[in-house]
Amino acid sequence: MSARRVMFVFPGQGSQYRGMGSDLYAAHAEVREVYERASAALGFDVQQLSFEDPQDEIGLTRNTQPALLAHEIACLRVFEKLTGGAVQPALAAGHSLGEYTALVAAGSLSLEDGLKLVRTRGDLMGQHGEGGMVALTVNQATAKEVADRFYCQVASCNLPEQTVVGGRDADLEALVAWAAEHMPRKRAVPLATEGAFHTYLMVAAAREFRGVLEQTEFRKPGYPVLSNYSAQPHDGDADAVRTRLFFQLFNPVNWVGCLQTAMSQGIEAFVEFGGGLGKGEGPAEKRPNLEGIIKKTMKSGDYDAEYLGAINLATLDTTAARFVA
Repeated sequence: MSARRVMFVFPGQGSQYRGMGSDLYAAHAEVREVYERASAALGFDVQQLSFEDPQDEIGLTRNTQPALLAHEIACLRVFEKLTGGAVQPALAAGHSLGEYTALVAAGSLSLEDGLKLVRTRGDLMGQHGEGGMVALTVNQATAKEVADRFYCQVASCNLPEQTVVGGRDADLEALVAWAAEHMPRKRAVPLATEGAFHTYLMVAAAREFRGVLEQTEFRKPGYPVLSNYSAQPHDGDADAVRTRLFFQLFNPVNWVGCLQTAMSQGIEAFVEFGGGLGKGEGPAEKRPNLEGIIKKTMKSGDYDAEYLGAINLATLDTTAARFVA
């Protein structure tokens, strides 16, 4: 199975939870090294934040982003150990924050630089955060038409028929009220965020972040990593990677486009690393964040590929076994 065309995927904000990574830490020395390096790079205890979250702060953007990146890389390191490093992906991609993890995974960023970048990115997004985000069960064109009426903007294209829009609170309230009247069969679901990420309200954050990007070393990725901004692979030029990450902050996450690129390149298996969703408290009770989105997108395109989660001890063991059997 390792000869098949595989894509590594990494989720973004919303997939964090208290206890994330604690099961892996107890079982694998490679994971302990990841968290030790993370804490040393950031100057605070990433392990305690992720496992215990004593101050209930893992949901703050400045904390969520490095905690997720560390967990995603920890899951990847366990997978590499269990498979003997035999799986070389044809592509990698991540949703928003996850794009940075994908660049770390591919060797374009060091773990330390990736963590510092997303910590600063999260700080700036939180500082400049204004308004909020709403998921609409409509396609991108319809969502844009509605958003344009209310000074809002498309922020993320998650599914062919699910698009997230962002804007100031009053503008979003007007948008939701209009949608309830004119599109009663469609849903408008508010999201728990610190601001209207990936919209024009993040321009100030992006302008400050540009200087940080310019001071960070980027190398040519060891395998292609898709850009959320272009839905195409980053090229090997460091400045080009920086500009795509700059534009990503205030432009829509084209996740549908990334998956369409993957399908056009004949990806046969998607493996998702890190994070988790679900009401259960422990890692064993979580399910992968992007599974539903990936499967629904494949179904809408009449495309057949295997999906595999690698987010906790059990799923890592099961998924790794698929590649070494």
